[in-house]
Amino acid sequence: SSLILYGPAGTGKTTLAHIIAHKTQSRFESINAVVSGVEDLRRTIEQAKFRKLNQGACTIIFIDEIHRFNKAQQDVLMPGLEEGSFILIGATVHNPFFYLTSPLLSRSLVVELKPLKKEDIMTILRRAIADKTAGLGNLKIKCDDKAVEFLANACEGDARRALNALEIGILTTNPDKDDIIHFDLEASEDSIHKKAVRYDRDEDW
Repeated sequence: SSLILYGPAGTGKTTLAHIIAHKTQSRFESINAVVSGVEDLRRTIEQAKFRKLNQGACTIIFIDEIHRFNKAQQDVLMPGLEEGSFILIGATVHNPFFYLTSPLLSRSLVVELKPLKKEDIMTILRRAIADKTAGLGNLKIKCDDKAVEFLANACEGDARRALNALEIGILTTNPDKDDIIHFDLEASEDSIHKKAVRYDRDEDW
């Protein structure tokens, strides 16, 4: 089924689309509705049709910010969807029931994503610190728990914002004489440009 992923920024809409394409061994074509027009859309759809007819290959067309497409642009998708030439995955931060046409919605499953919980963000940040392939694991990092917790709270459920702040904070912190980067609460605050609330021992203001 085609999907419309609806939720706040940084909740994993694009990541989920990539996972689906990988798991289904589908060709992944990405379009940003802000900068792409009808011609880009038609070209991508024709390429998907060619793969389906000549190679039997499935194509996932991922449209970021799909709410930016007007009715005419959304209508361009309909013949290919009805023929099964491709699978659509749209991503939007706005309620799709207000922005997308009824025919498009009727052929898609709408999935609402919620902001990530603090514990989820902390897990993501710790994995990024340890990951030697896609993260910061090749650096010598000593990371305070309070620093990670502050970022997880400050990013308000947005994993992308938290990861960007973590990367900025670690890469702009000078290592000590042993080449160890100490990512503490102060560095965490500076990286996201927001000061932590100070509490006393009873966690009062």
